[in-house]
Amino acid sequence: MFSMTIEEEHSYEIPIIGMDCAECTRHVQRALLDVPGVDQVQVYLASEKAVLSSGQPTLDMEAVKKAVVAAGYAIAEETETPSKSLPEAGLAGRVGRLTAALFALILLVVVAGEWLGLFDILMELVPPILGIAAVLLAGFPIFKKVVQAARQRRVIAHTLMSIGVLAALIAGQWITALLVVFFMRVGDAIEGYTAEQARQALRELTRMAPQTATVVRDGLEINLPVGEVVSGDIVIIRPGEKIPVDGLVIDGQATLDQATITGESMPVDVGPGATVFAATFTHMGSLRVQVSASGADTTFGKILKLVEEAEANRGEVQRLADKFTQYYLPVVGLIAFLTLLISGDPMATVAVLVVACSCAIALATPIAMLASIGQAAKKGILIKGGKYIELLDQADVLLIDKTGTLTLGRPQISQIMPTNGLEENELLVLAASAEKYSEHPLAEAVRSAAIGRRLDLMEPLHFESMAGLGLRAEVDGRLVTVGNKRMIKSVIVQDTSGLSEDGGTMIYVAVGDSLAGILVATDTLRSEVPEALQQIREMGISKLELITGDNRRSAAALAMALDLPYRAELLPEDKIAIVKEYQDRGHKVVMVGDGVNDAPALAQADVGVAMGVAGSDVALEAAHVSLLRDDWQLIPELFRITRRTMGVVRLNLGFTGVYNIVGLALAAVGILPPVLAAAAQSLPDLGILANSSRLLKD
Repeated sequence: MFSMTIEEEHSYEIPIIGMDCAECTRHVQRALLDVPGVDQVQVYLASEKAVLSSGQPTLDMEAVKKAVVAAGYAIAEETETPSKSLPEAGLAGRVGRLTAALFALILLVVVAGEWLGLFDILMELVPPILGIAAVLLAGFPIFKKVVQAARQRRVIAHTLMSIGVLAALIAGQWITALLVVFFMRVGDAIEGYTAEQARQALRELTRMAPQTATVVRDGLEINLPVGEVVSGDIVIIRPGEKIPVDGLVIDGQATLDQATITGESMPVDVGPGATVFAATFTHMGSLRVQVSASGADTTFGKILKLVEEAEANRGEVQRLADKFTQYYLPVVGLIAFLTLLISGDPMATVAVLVVACSCAIALATPIAMLASIGQAAKKGILIKGGKYIELLDQADVLLIDKTGTLTLGRPQISQIMPTNGLEENELLVLAASAEKYSEHPLAEAVRSAAIGRRLDLMEPLHFESMAGLGLRAEVDGRLVTVGNKRMIKSVIVQDTSGLSEDGGTMIYVAVGDSLAGILVATDTLRSEVPEALQQIREMGISKLELITGDNRRSAAALAMALDLPYRAELLPEDKIAIVKEYQDRGHKVVMVGDGVNDAPALAQADVGVAMGVAGSDVALEAAHVSLLRDDWQLIPELFRITRRTMGVVRLNLGFTGVYNIVGLALAAVGILPPVLAAAAQSLPDLGILANSSRLLKD
């Protein structure tokens, strides 16, 4: 009957037809929450679906369908898509043509009808019963929604307008009622068009998803839907083809365009051992790839899911706008009643009822937010909701991690300083063996140094890692401790004063309770960092600070080069404390880190930004904003996007607020007749669309 997906946690995905504003999503959500067995509901305007969570393994889908229909909407059949994509012509041009067409329509109706007396002629020639029938027939879809809402004790935008139509019929002005219905239908069409544009950025991303893959099975190459590809399969990718899966290259060489994942337009060369991602393209060359993930489990699939779900994280401005619309319509009803009471003019009362445009207020924020989130995703920036756009706009403190964030995160061992009579190679073997299974960048540097000297590593026993300190393991029967100065102080007996050197990161190695030596690791500053930090300062971020677990002298050298205050030798809980310290003083804090080691501090910050998270599930989930590539220029771009978005939102809200106040005032005093009032209520949607379309420009 209709499609759905059921996941292990009893999640049901229902495609919804007919939603065109934030008010619609609330109606669907409330209706579905009343279905027995439904615990939680998220309704997404952009992706036109509802996601139901239930503690039951099955739900009554007929009850779900009835609830959606009762709310005035429908569930897409299997052969349907919720809505069709619009032509790819310039948005500004389309909005301009729509506006011109609407004004031409208004002029035609008003000039030809009202000023030339055609309406009076029609009133005389057409029997009233036929006119009323025409009104009911033309307005049936609208009146049906109003009745459905009334049964659920809800007042929607069309409720007051329908009362206005009824009032016009009672006053004997069926032609006025018919014109009001006509412009209500025009307004609905414009709202649907506006919602379609909000979905375009997401739909452009969705179209990038690969549909089929060439898989090798039983020695034969077969073409399969990506949903049938499983982990471990071997996939063939030829020149010019889209990579359908995430996986490891096992054979071949190719040049890839990875812009769909990282936003980076420069192609990259890959060969055996390289990781490739679904939805990227081969410019030249062929590959054989062993599948690690397909479909929704790929990095691209997770990106799509995060962009879709970003709509649920509404900011304070959007919540206020949503709450405002709940009270706006009753206030309009009161104004209409007072207009009738004071003026005694039923047509002025009708005009008040039909000019009110609550949908424009409801659309003012989500349209801009959805446009920005989709556009940012195309640049390699994943923003997990309008809430974080607002917080980034308010941010005045930027805290920055060092290793892997400001630096390339690929440190190299530059000095080996053994003590207690050890040889350099012996010290390096002990340290590298102890760090054999550590994922820390410094551990990788130690192992690489040992491999570079062609040293054989030993198998560590009783491996124990301590976050922010280091690790210990048994190597060749000896207890080896590798870590920072704070950790070494807890295991050795001799004085450690004066052990640090200028520059580099000190890696201390102890055997038993004695210091065995020091390895010095150096990292390289990302070339784009100084310019990016300067741009951020020019945007008015008043406080930037380097916070790192590295030693003080290494941190000081980098901080001096970048003109940053710093705090060093920090544990993860120390970074959390620093974030809280700023928050307790009333600051909005943005934390930039690597998404894994800094996950606690990123979560504590008002906005946590993780860098270079492509292919990392943990990092994608850890932060509120994820940068798909390690490029510091994305940080000022992120601030520019959020500030531009909030500027558009404020203008949208200001425009719709002033427009509605002026419209209500003109209608109440009789200057704006019902026909023009009905036409006027359609225009704010076009204004919002035209303004928000600026966010879709690169």
